[in-house]
Amino acid sequence: MLQRVRDKGRASVAQLSEEFGVSEVTIRNDLQALAERNLIVRTHGGAVPSTDGLYELALAMRLQQQVQEKSRIGEAGANLVDNGDAIMLDSSSTALAIARHLKKHRHLTIVTNSLAVAQEMLDAPGVTVVMAGGRVRRDTASLVGGGGLDILRKFNIQKGFFGAHGITVQDGLTDVSADEATVKRRWVGMCRQVIAVLDATKWGKVGLLSFAPLEQVSAVISDGDAPADLVDEIRSYGVNIILV
Repeated sequence: MLQRVRDKGRASVAQLSEEFGVSEVTIRNDLQALAERNLIVRTHGGAVPSTDGLYELALAMRLQQQVQEKSRIGEAGANLVDNGDAIMLDSSSTALAIARHLKKHRHLTIVTNSLAVAQEMLDAPGVTVVMAGGRVRRDTASLVGGGGLDILRKFNIQKGFFGAHGITVQDGLTDVSADEATVKRRWVGMCRQVIAVLDATKWGKVGLLSFAPLEQVSAVISDGDAPADLVDEIRSYGVNIILV
């Protein structure tokens, strides 16, 4: 329902009721729940996207999108990680997919700002999770604000895996959240290799802020539906493209 409001810019209760095949009472209740999370703004007879939530999907919703593609990307990312590595995983749903394939690694250190990643690794005895400080951002279940960077700079971080709202030649990797982009930009500079993990829907999109130009990106892992022309264009800049 949130996606429909975002795509159309405005949606009426009657339209949503017909589309989803439920009563208008149910639609109003669901819209109210979304409004209380600041993801939409209620209007007379419908809703419009919230300014704050316009481009930000809650983690639970993002986890339901491109599930199979993200799982394949996650497995491919995990295959690049060796026992004994120190890596960074951001708060993207694709980074969480990587974490799910790392549970059998040994002597692995994961630096993350994702509460979901930290929770996912609770049953992985061979993995140490280090979290930077900051304030909790509820919609992404992450810590933002840049706290604890001095401690993180002491680590030799081999690989950083970063999701993105979009990737283009001109803007590199971008995000729609200023908080997330600020954290990612600082973390990118700490990684020996920067690996973008994003599904085919992200190619050619541009978010609010850039956090890594292509010169800083070592590789991109995406799915086989990534647009061939954009893949070739970004590959021509020396970026290793892995399609799964």
